[in-house]
Formats: sequence, structure tokens, C-alpha cells
Amino acid sequence: MQLKTPIIGTRHIQCFLCFCCLSICYALRVNLSVAIVAMTDRNSTNGDLKVYDWNEGTKSYVLSSFFWGYIITQIPGGHIAQKYGAKNLLLIGITLCSILTLLTPLAVEFGGWQLLFALRVVQGLLQGSVHPATHAMLAKWSPVEERGALSTFCYSGSQFGTVVILAISGVIAESALGWPGIFYISGGLGVLWGISWFLFSASTPAEHKTISLEERKFIENSLGQVDSTPRTVGPTPWTKIFTSPAFLSLIIVHCTHMWGFWTLLTQIPTYMKNILGVDMKNSALLSSLPYAVMCLLSFFFIYLSKVLARRENVSLSFNRKFFNSIGHWIPMISLIGLGYVTQAHAMLAVVLLTLTVGISAATYLGFQVNHIDLSPNYAGTLMGITNGSANVMSALAPLAVGLVVTDVTNVIEWRIVFFIAAGFYFFGNLLFVIFGKTEVQSWNSPEDALAKRLNVVDAESPALLLNGDAKKATITEIGKQ
Repeated sequence: MQLKTPIIGTRHIQCFLCFCCLSICYALRVNLSVAIVAMTDRNSTNGDLKVYDWNEGTKSYVLSSFFWGYIITQIPGGHIAQKYGAKNLLLIGITLCSILTLLTPLAVEFGGWQLLFALRVVQGLLQGSVHPATHAMLAKWSPVEERGALSTFCYSGSQFGTVVILAISGVIAESALGWPGIFYISGGLGVLWGISWFLFSASTPAEHKTISLEERKFIENSLGQVDSTPRTVGPTPWTKIFTSPAFLSLIIVHCTHMWGFWTLLTQIPTYMKNILGVDMKNSALLSSLPYAVMCLLSFFFIYLSKVLARRENVSLSFNRKFFNSIGHWIPMISLIGLGYVTQAHAMLAVVLLTLTVGISAATYLGFQVNHIDLSPNYAGTLMGITNGSANVMSALAPLAVGLVVTDVTNVIEWRIVFFIAAGFYFFGNLLFVIFGKTEVQSWNSPEDALAKRLNVVDAESPALLLNGDAKKATITEIGKQ
């Protein structure tokens, strides 16, 4: 007998708070890219604010500084979230990052770009644990049959936050608040989120004070915690993790995804301006449109995944690989097509780019949730490893473009860039389709090795969901064999 839970339960509130967390994080990350335009605009109409004479090289250093710190804390952040819980890690990291955002105008005034650079590095260090900690939260709060939908909802917050900050930053900069207002508003929202997170969140259902017994049992039974007591996670099995073909393919697909995705987001605007004559950077609508479509398509893919889950012959493995293929191989084709769109059809290129970025949202139901499939106990650490590696690729992609494209008006050189990115998309997803797994791996815990034999991980198909008593009895029986 399956436990009844409310339509909107405590787990959904936790996911909404994670959605807001990622929205705030990306707003704090992106705000400088808009503010720096106003900070260095000599034609600014706001005469009360100082204008900074920074060259393009200085701007590039300042804009990249966040990621210098961001990459460093990926793996440590996942390990800390796994050992001590995600709640306090996210609370401390985002609250401190928000406070530093509030102090940004003061830092620039007294320390110039050098102090701003140092402040952004620290902000990157504080945010490096966000994705691993979010994965650790989802591993404890999302029932297996809801894992894809809840994860996609949480991570769609990153696009939502980007769209909102891009849309309102220009308005704020032109208001009486000026460019400092961008930092005051985004930082203030971050502090408010910290208060809400402290009051209403918990690292696990067992630690939440107001969750109903029915919902807690529903989540724990789905995750295989048949005795409703938290498991003690042992030392991280590093050797087994790095010799697991399923996890190695996950690292590769995450890296190739980031190469293609950041080629799109960082280089396409330059291509559109110099080859097709469309200036996307100076249009708030065109700049935010790909993120807005990606956010909206996230919810469409959630619906589609639920439709597929109702079909008993559709396995979780097929579901993950199906959505990952949509999110990689369609952008692969679109990237190649972009290189052959002529200036006479420039708006077609805008539509093609927007849909290409938007369709990437399908990967939220593919490889991006696969860490939790493989190992709920070490999901945060796994995410830290793959996301840290992938962000190195996102830094290398623009550098590679600079080596290939020596003349920004040469369409042949740009086509080479697109073919390279398309090749990464194809190769990464192909390995995930061949080697990717959705079964809980044996190194997660001895109990999960038994659960693997029961195909508990395929519970995303409702017909296969066992209740806690049945699962406990079956596992006990197998353990005697």
C-alpha cells in the first residue's frame, strides 16, 4: 500500500527554496557583467557616480575573477555537504556572498579594480559548493519517482535568475540608484533568502521539524531507507569512483556539454555581430531570450518526463539517455546550421540560437541528475568532481576559439569552431548512451548493492514502487542467500 502525501509537501518547499537559491546565485554571478558597462560608461547621465577608466583587458580580468575561486571549492563543497549536511553549507556560502555583494560599491571606491577582483574571487569560492550541495539536498529529499522533475525545477532557477537580473539591471543603472543599486538589490535579496533558508530548510527529512510522518516515510521508503533511520556514510570510495565506467562517462559528458554550451553563450554574440550584423549584447531582450526559453522548456521537459514515466515499458535508463540525447544532439545539428545562415536571414539565426540554448534544458533530466542515480550517498561529491572538471572546459573553450578565429569576419574559421563544438556534443553523449547507468552502484553502500538486484532504482515507473515493508522483507530475504 502506497503512502498518501499532500500535493504540495515539505519536499516541494525545499525544492522551491533551492530554486530561489540558484536564482540568487546566478543573479549574484551575472550582475557584474551588466553593472560594469555602466561603471565604465563615460556618457553616463548620472553625474553623481564615479566613472572608472578600465580598458578591455582589466574588464576581462575582473569578469573572469569569479570563476578562479569557483572551480577550487567544487569537490571540497560536495564532500562537506555529504558529511555535515547541505543546509549550513548553503546558508553560510550564499549569505556571505550576498553580504560581499552589498559591499561591492564600497570595495570599488576604495580599492579600485584590484579589490573588486579579490572580492569576486572570494565570492566564487563561496559559490563553488552550490551545485554539489544542491545535489546532496536532492539526494535526500527527492523520491526516486520524482527525482528528474524536482531536480529540473530546482536547476531552472539558474536561468530564471539570469533572465531577471539581465532584464532589470539596465533599468536600475539608469535610475537614481545607479549601478550600485544592482549590487544592493541582488545582495539584499540574497540576505532575505538566507533568513528564509535558515527558518524553513533542513538537510534531510529526518531533521525537518514540521514534515508529516506520512511524507517522511514516503521519501525514505522510496530511497530505500527501510528502517527510517539515517545511514552513516563511510569514507569516500575514491578508487571505485574513478574506476567506474558509468561515472567516467558522466565526467566526459559533463565536460563536453560545458564546452558546447559556453561556446554558444560566450562566442555566438560575437559571431552574430561580425558575420550576421546582429548586436545581441546591446539588446536586453536578445541577451536574456535564450535563458528565458531554456527556463520555460525546463517545465515542458518535466511534463514530458512524467508522460514517459506512466508507460511501464519505459525504463529510467531510457528516460535519462533520451533527454540527454535531445539536449546534446539537437544543439549539435543547430550549431552546424548556424555556420551556414546568411546575413539575409539573420533573424533565423537568432531563433535557431534561442532554441538551441533552450533545448539544452533537457539535460537536466539526463546526465545532470545522474549523479544521484549512481550514488545517493555521494551525489554531492560526484557533482563536485564533474562540475569542477566541466568548468575548466568552460574556461578553455573561449581560449580555443581565440586560437582558431584570427579574423572575426571570416565565416570559414567560425564554421571550424562550430564543428569542434558539435563534435564534443556528439562524442560526449555517445559515451553516455553506451556506458551511462542509472542503477545505484555497489560502492554507494552494501544495502544498495542488494537494492540494485531489486531494480529499486527503476521506481520512476510507478508500477515498480514497493512500499517500505515489502522492500525490507525482500532485501532481508536476499541478504540470507
